[in-house]
Amino acid sequence: MRASTIMGAIAVAAIAYLSLWPVDITPSGWTPPPLAQQGPTNQALKGIQRIGLNVGVGPEGISFDDAGRIYAGYADGRVVRFSADGQTHEVLANTGGRPWGTFACADGSAVLVADALKGLLRVTQGKVEVLSTESNGVPFKLTDDVVQARSGIIYFSDASSKHGLDKMMADVFEHGNHGRLLSHDPRTGETTTLASGLHVANGVTLGPDEAYVLVSETLQYRVMRYWLKGPKAGQFEPFIENLPGFPDNISYNGKDGFWLALFAPRDAMLDGMLPYPALLSAVYRIPESVRPKAAKHARVLKLDLSGKVVADLQDATDGAYAPITSVRERGTSLYFGSIEYPALGQLPLP
Repeated sequence: MRASTIMGAIAVAAIAYLSLWPVDITPSGWTPPPLAQQGPTNQALKGIQRIGLNVGVGPEGISFDDAGRIYAGYADGRVVRFSADGQTHEVLANTGGRPWGTFACADGSAVLVADALKGLLRVTQGKVEVLSTESNGVPFKLTDDVVQARSGIIYFSDASSKHGLDKMMADVFEHGNHGRLLSHDPRTGETTTLASGLHVANGVTLGPDEAYVLVSETLQYRVMRYWLKGPKAGQFEPFIENLPGFPDNISYNGKDGFWLALFAPRDAMLDGMLPYPALLSAVYRIPESVRPKAAKHARVLKLDLSGKVVADLQDATDGAYAPITSVRERGTSLYFGSIEYPALGQLPLP
């Protein structure tokens, strides 16, 4: 018997064996669009300078106040404020959870935090206030990112209402549509679901004139737009689709476009498995410690106001600042956050 035949039989038997184990996911099956032809990789991000190296691990989502001070939440629960030059820092508070997205108010007196474990929070010096933990009676399981409009209304995302921080990969294998885009009115305390059924609702940002809010739909490789004003108010539509990676946090630069962080490039093996629920269930049963890991590829895209990619900055070399989960433009530089890296990043605009 040929070796290839034996290996094929072993693979089939292994899948059948793994299929017998009960799991807490129900994969839906989805056929992703073919990945568009990609240009050559580049090293435009290779020169990223580290800010606050070893202050903590995982400054996932960063923001600025009007004075240029930088805010970030770390894996140990701390919400930290850096001086504008990044040379000094202070701890504002510890949420006791996992702060991800941040949005600093203009004078820096308060920071809105999307905490993956605790919900939507307002952090001031030494104090943590819980603003919202559910919508329509459905608790948040993975509060992800946050932005506030001039009106005071807060827009934020819940990546999943089913799987929490300890089971993030469950949504990947299930391709679950448990994510939500939400709003919260601090004056009334009311939280409203604007859009549901998202396949991991991730980064959020407001567009020009705050006419719409964008939300990254990570597992669909796209960014969606929810209209807040005008004749399309209340409509939800794609802004950009068929992205070359998993979209994470997104930010408006205040003038001509948006910066989008790609957590990792698309994986041909995962794309090939997504249409087959039984195969996804079988692979999910394999211990996470031995599953293939996402490639460490730093990448951010600049999108114009119509959703077209106008810049593609990368670094796939050893020692790259990766994965990038947050990118913001301020002055003449780009600033970066990462869910895993022990520092923030800064790079002069190319």
